[in-house]
Amino acid sequence: MPIQPTLDGTLPTPASGLTYAEWADLVRPAFVAAARTGRLFTSYEVAKDNDLPEPPNPRADWGNLVLSLVRDRLIEHVTFDRSSRPTGERSAVAVWRGTRAAQAGRIA
Repeated sequence: MPIQPTLDGTLPTPASGLTYAEWADLVRPAFVAAARTGRLFTSYEVAKDNDLPEPPNPRADWGNLVLSLVRDRLIEHVTFDRSSRPTGERSAVAVWRGTRAAQAGRIA
């Protein structure tokens, strides 16, 4: 049976078979590394630059991951920008930076 394209014409990414917790453990090191740089970033940029897999529930899990990083005091919100995601239609996205503790390597 052929795979049905999504509304934007792309093919859906195959399910990784990972649970949310497994996926979060897999992608967190890339966000820790981004936080340590002190540079501004979006979650899409980190995912793209590190070729991270899509989560089990992309509509909710990216946001859940970022909020967990905020709760862990690894990253902090700086501003909003336009999405660079090809399917994002230039919508507003949050821009993050590592906290001073993360930049100093005291939080991982």
